[in-house]
Amino acid sequence: MRDNIPGRPSPEELLRRVEAEAGHRRLGRLKVFLGYAAGVGKSLRMFDEGRRRKSRGQDVVVAAVQSSEGDIGLEVIPQLPGGALDLEAIRRRRPGVCLIDGLAHRNPPGTLHHCRWQDVEDLLSAGVSVITTINLQYIAEKQPLVEAIRGRRVADSVPERFLLRADEIEIVDAPPEYCVERANAGQPDAASDLLARQLSELREIALVLAAEVVDAQLVRYLQRNGVEQSFGANERILVCITPRSNAALMLHRAQRQAQRFHGQLYAAYVEQPEISPQDRAMLDRNLDLARHSQAAVLMLHGEDVVDAILRCAAAENITQIFVGHSQRTGFWQRLRPNPVERLILESAGVDVRVFPQAESTRREDSGTLEPCQQRPEA
Repeated sequence: MRDNIPGRPSPEELLRRVEAEAGHRRLGRLKVFLGYAAGVGKSLRMFDEGRRRKSRGQDVVVAAVQSSEGDIGLEVIPQLPGGALDLEAIRRRRPGVCLIDGLAHRNPPGTLHHCRWQDVEDLLSAGVSVITTINLQYIAEKQPLVEAIRGRRVADSVPERFLLRADEIEIVDAPPEYCVERANAGQPDAASDLLARQLSELREIALVLAAEVVDAQLVRYLQRNGVEQSFGANERILVCITPRSNAALMLHRAQRQAQRFHGQLYAAYVEQPEISPQDRAMLDRNLDLARHSQAAVLMLHGEDVVDAILRCAAAENITQIFVGHSQRTGFWQRLRPNPVERLILESAGVDVRVFPQAESTRREDSGTLEPCQQRPEA
């Protein structure tokens, strides 16, 4: 018997790959329509997709409808009392594709599964492909970020790991202005401006989540095909935290980058004397977000904020620093040293990413480093 040729898979390895591919094909495929806010049109897009597939000859049924859609133009399998899916009826019907609106729905007591996403797992395992919808606010791991931005949290949730198994994800990307117009009709301009900023932040998080799903698809493909991944030196990212800012987006972006490059995440705050009770409460909230983002939280000391950050970066071998920056105006302020410029000039060998500060939380009196509420730089 000949030895295996170097670099060529053995017969046993080829058989393992074929069996893995066959097992993968037996599962139903999952497509998710993701919305960053209510009212962007997820259900409409899902039913349009179902009608297109039916016109191409696929066997499509609807198993759950969240809202009144009128005549969908597709076969509907009625839901059970309380909105639960009729899994037995779906299995008997065994469609090629099942449309399920409202993935985060919680089933009533007495049903087989506690949540609708578990029903979907059951159908996928049975070989039924599913197209479904969900809003960002219902994804469990994103709820602290959404709550920090919007100030409220929903009770129902779907674990992020479920979305990461999706074969396809599509963001229903209605412009934030459209959602503002629908939600804030007749409201003051200030309320509309605030909502527009909040929706832009949610949209950013949804886009990053979609990228995470694509990454998970790539990892599964590489694993099925026996392709080994190799990674270079780890990134070490330091996020600078201050009291007066919503650090949610900056921490989210840093966590995402640290995970992608198998790096480490740090969050640092330079202690300031005589901090007010209000600032202390806001600081504690931001530090809690940092811990939730799995960052190592560092409390720094020193009268010179920039020097304290640079000393920390050197000690921890930091490769990237994330900071926020308040745009200052006025002649005297232009004469004062800019701490962000100092940080960039003095941080040799370290990349500094500057995030613009939201107008509503800029501090007129400071040259301090502030994290952002707005979307970061492109």
